[in-house]
Amino acid sequence: MNRVAEIYEVLLAHFGPQDWWPGDTPLEIVVGAVLTQNTNWTNVSRAIEGLKKEGLLSFDRLHGLQQELLAEKIRPAGYYNLKAARLKNLLDFIAQEYDGSLEAMFAEELHSLREKILTIKGIGPETADSILLYGGNKPVFVVDAYTHRIFARHGIVAEEEGYHEIQEYFALNLPEDVPLYNEYHALIVRTGKEFCKKSRPLCSRCPLGEPVGFTYAPDSFEF
Repeated sequence: MNRVAEIYEVLLAHFGPQDWWPGDTPLEIVVGAVLTQNTNWTNVSRAIEGLKKEGLLSFDRLHGLQQELLAEKIRPAGYYNLKAARLKNLLDFIAQEYDGSLEAMFAEELHSLREKILTIKGIGPETADSILLYGGNKPVFVVDAYTHRIFARHGIVAEEEGYHEIQEYFALNLPEDVPLYNEYHALIVRTGKEFCKKSRPLCSRCPLGEPVGFTYAPDSFEF
């Protein structure tokens, strides 16, 4: 068993299944993937619950909102004007390319769809891959700051490696499996939040143990 697979088994044994990403529909997951940029899930959840209560969490209703009104509706998620613009860009793309059908969008071949989504202003690799993995059940591994931080501190990936290099590393060391990618990313996020913190990492308590040769440097793990 390679080191990447070993870490997955250790984290799964410690935390158990995470049942992530929370969302009742693909649209809810897609919206959440945009709203979760630069904020915590508690704030995103408040924004989504507000949309649900007003009956706005359908493609036609959401797409039909003026951007300024949409911004007000998602205010709890923070950076609401910016996120409203990004969400509108994504919804416009789905409307133009797939007649508003997420089912039609997710029926497209993974690499072709990923390239298209990455052309949308405000949608970067992490958001695009979250949409594809969690909303579309596509086999693509999501890389985030926690992934970079944990695996760089443990000497598994180089600190200077970027998103696509780290993603490729996981793809080469794991079977192509949607539930595995889903669970692994969720476990990485849990580990990063509880133990592998950007400042004051709790290495002695972490299920992965103390990284050999790791010296804490608070500004070394921006991603």
